Amino acid sequence: MVNRSGVPEPHIVSYAPKHYLCRRATESLVLDGKLDKPFWQHAAWTEKFVDIEGDLRPMPGKDTRVKMLWDDEYFYFGAELMEDQIWGTLTERDSVIFYDNDFEIFIDPTGDSHQYYEFEINALNTVWDLLLVKPYRDGGPPINGWDIQGLKTAVHIEGELNNPHADNRKWTVEVAIPWNSLKECATDRRSPYAGEFWRVNFSRVEWRTEVVDGKYRKLLNPDTGKPYPEDNWVWSPQGIINMHYPELWGYVVFVNEAGPYHFDIPRDEHIKWELRKLYYRERNYYETHGMFTAHFNALCKEDTWTIEPNIETTTKTFIISAPTSDETSRLYIREDGFLWKE
Repeated sequence: MVNRSGVPEPHIVSYAPKHYLCRRATESLVLDGKLDKPFWQHAAWTEKFVDIEGDLRPMPGKDTRVKMLWDDEYFYFGAELMEDQIWGTLTERDSVIFYDNDFEIFIDPTGDSHQYYEFEINALNTVWDLLLVKPYRDGGPPINGWDIQGLKTAVHIEGELNNPHADNRKWTVEVAIPWNSLKECATDRRSPYAGEFWRVNFSRVEWRTEVVDGKYRKLLNPDTGKPYPEDNWVWSPQGIINMHYPELWGYVVFVNEAGPYHFDIPRDEHIKWELRKLYYRERNYYETHGMFTAHFNALCKEDTWTIEPNIETTTKTFIISAPTSDETSRLYIREDGFLWKE
């Protein structure tokens, strides 16, 4: 059943997700969680993480950044999380890891917002990996039983785990995800070619803590008796407190010795974003009026548009389309958020 409830529209002034040129690894990786070894020497850092809502919130008080590399077998990630309170409690795989402070990876190989991956890890090197058939807003169930076969992870701590009195500085993470697992949802069920991009984002969950009897404890809000909401710090801002908007994740471009050495967001990606905004508004129109609308003027509001969409509706469905930038094909989006080209 398709979920026809409203969809919160993210606060995005202009469509400009982050991008990263992911170089090929030149040697094999022996994982120990440390990022100061030769394997990572030629991998650039991402920008420092920002609040998940972007400019709506202040910059995080603790720095986070990531490196990426790839080869024929693995997609590699190295993360650095500056931290003076290093703690963890969850030790069972596929626990809800973000109940601890954690580091998270999100990967959508095709950029259609369906069939994507989520990975979470805490300072104890406990992981949660799952497959999302579609975002929760579209009624998509998570498949918790899905595991990354051949996954390799390691955590290194500069300080001491679960000791508030230690000289804690940071924890670093290494992750190697085999393409054999990621190909399941990829174009033609294959690993990427040089010059192609996948949609990727990262999140760091950070809880407020206090020290009680020599141990970390989540800080409770005296008005509710419950922990304060966690902070979410990300690489590419979402404009909304929700990681499950894959259309706003960053662009990871896979490069080799021949390049590419530069990336501009393709024109078709901007067309997709305009279709995505109309999808939000159709869903919200349905929630208010009990039906979808075929009238562009009812959806466009005061925004500037570069497309003249074709909108088809039934009592329970819609399809919105626009030509690609070269006008040889059309891009389509439907009521469950799936976006494709014909």
